[in-house]
Amino acid sequence: MILPTLPKDWIYLQPILQTPEFKKLWDRVEVAYENSECFPPKDQIFHAFEACKSFDLKVVILGQDPYHGMGEAHGLSFSVPDGVKIPPSLMNIFKEIQQNYQQIFLPTSGNLSRWAQQGVLLLNATLTVEKDQANSHQHFGWQAITDAILKEISTHHQHIVFMLWGAFAQKKAKFIDTSKHLVLTSGHPSPLSANQGKWFGNRHFILANEFLSLHQNCMIEW
Repeated sequence: MILPTLPKDWIYLQPILQTPEFKKLWDRVEVAYENSECFPPKDQIFHAFEACKSFDLKVVILGQDPYHGMGEAHGLSFSVPDGVKIPPSLMNIFKEIQQNYQQIFLPTSGNLSRWAQQGVLLLNATLTVEKDQANSHQHFGWQAITDAILKEISTHHQHIVFMLWGAFAQKKAKFIDTSKHLVLTSGHPSPLSANQGKWFGNRHFILANEFLSLHQNCMIEW
């Protein structure tokens, strides 16, 4: 079995991908990709770590699992490739940013690669999914791996903003050292949650930039 390797700047995470737990998980992933249509494309499973450089890391946005529709997932949480219709949750994210910064126009593309290039790690807790089957790979063992990744990021870095939206993501706060990082929590941006008043008005994107301006002398252009 050939195990995946992360880019060199994320080398401190590589031991997680060499554990017996990961090897067992990766075997299940390979079988799933051979026997059914799964997303994202296999060469984009760890795209979040290719798009965002470790030495640029400023923000971690944690999703649950990839989009399960054809052509939607490309390895970045909440993001879709150029030309793909913007999903409702991402549109609500854009609307919150619009409210935060009094922007006139909403983005026409849901590709968040421009965030990743600025140091935003767009990480899902589960990194693969079967076509049209939401949460279908949650039992594979991904969460133990991504939990370990969150712990290592918390230990290895200083002054990172972690955005945890919805009850699922908020359970991951226990892996983050809040004495040196900022953890922002709110309801999920999905229409069900947002329409119940649990998303809009959280001001996360302003709060993140205030923290980054103070501690890293930089801001994200959302």
